[in-house]
Amino acid sequence: MRSFSRRQFLKLSSSALAMALTPSRRWFPADEMWMSTPDQDPGKPLGRMGRALAAGVAVYDKPERGAKRLAYYKRDESFVITGEVRAPGLNAHNDLWYETEEGYVFSAWVQPMLKYPPQPTLYDLPAWGCWGEICVPYTSARVAPHPEAAEKYRYYYGTTYHIIGVHRDEQGNDWYQLFDELPPTASYYALARDVRVISRSEIAPIHPFVGDKRIEVDLSNQVVTCFENGEVVFATRCASGAAFTMADGSIADFSTPKGEHYVLLKQASRHMVGEDENSPDYFDLPGIPWDTFFDLEGRAIHGTYWHNDFGVPRSHGCVNVSIDAARWIYRWTHPIGAYEDDFIRSNWRVGTPILIY
Repeated sequence: MRSFSRRQFLKLSSSALAMALTPSRRWFPADEMWMSTPDQDPGKPLGRMGRALAAGVAVYDKPERGAKRLAYYKRDESFVITGEVRAPGLNAHNDLWYETEEGYVFSAWVQPMLKYPPQPTLYDLPAWGCWGEICVPYTSARVAPHPEAAEKYRYYYGTTYHIIGVHRDEQGNDWYQLFDELPPTASYYALARDVRVISRSEIAPIHPFVGDKRIEVDLSNQVVTCFENGEVVFATRCASGAAFTMADGSIADFSTPKGEHYVLLKQASRHMVGEDENSPDYFDLPGIPWDTFFDLEGRAIHGTYWHNDFGVPRSHGCVNVSIDAARWIYRWTHPIGAYEDDFIRSNWRVGTPILIY
C-alpha cells in the first residue's frame, strides 16, 4: 500500500551559529527525568513534558515574536511544561506557547507528553497479545531482547504497537516483542518499562449504535469535524496534504484529494514508508497511531508525533491530527472492530462517509 505521511522537517540553517552564541542550558538525562518512586501508580501521569522536534528549539524570555532567545533545546531533548500561553505565534495559524522552567517555547516543534512512571511488565499476555503505546519520550527498538542488540528504530512517545511476546535478558530487563508489518524482521524489542499497555476500555467504540455519522474535512480552514444526525460532536484542527519543492526544483503535489470518501480501513498502528529509499523526501515512520484510511492510495486521518503545528497543509496527502484526536476518530468511526484486530476492513456500505472540500 502506498502511504503518505509527513513533510520534511524544517531546516534551521542558522541554528548552529545561534546555539554557539547562546549560553548552554541545563542538561537532564532522559532516565533521570523519568525517575519515580516505587509507590507511584503506573497508570497515573506525573506531570507534563515536552520533546523538541527540531535541531534547535529556541527558548524565549517572553511568548512573543522578537523576544530574547535564552537557550536552545536539542532535538529529542525533554523538558518540563509548566503551563500554556495563547499569544501571537511565530506563524499566523498557531498561537500556542509552552511555558517551561527556563522560558517559553513555541509549540509547533514540541511534542507534548504526559510523564508516566516506569511501567510494570504484563507477563501473562493473552494469546493474541495486547496493544501498547510508548510512554517515554523515546525508546530503542532493538533486533533482539538485549541492551547491546542493534537498534533498528527509535520509537517515540504516543506510537502504538501490537505486543506479541515478553522476554527477560540475563541482566533482569524485561522486553516486549512488538509486531512490525515490514519484513524481514517482522518484530522488534523494546523495554517493557517504556511501554504502557492500552486497556480495552481506552479504545472501546464511541456511540457505536448511531447510524448517521459523517466527517467533514475543511481544507481551507484545516479543520476536521464529526457529525451525528447533523449535530457536531467533535472537531479538531488538522494538517492536510501540501505541495513541496523537490531537490531538482520540481513541484510535487501531495494535496489531500477533495471529494466524497468513506472509511476503507482502520489500524491502531501503521508503519508508513516512502516509495524510494534514495529520495531526499524518503520517510520511514513506525507505529503511526490510530489510522483511519479513506482511499486506496493509503491516505488516512492519523495521529502525528513528528510535528505539533496543525492549521496549515504540511503532509504528504494524509490528514494529520493530534494523537488524542486520532484515537477519538478511530474509536468513533464505522466499521467497528474488536480489540484484537490489527486490520478493520470496510467498504462504502459500512464505512463512515468523509467529505473533503
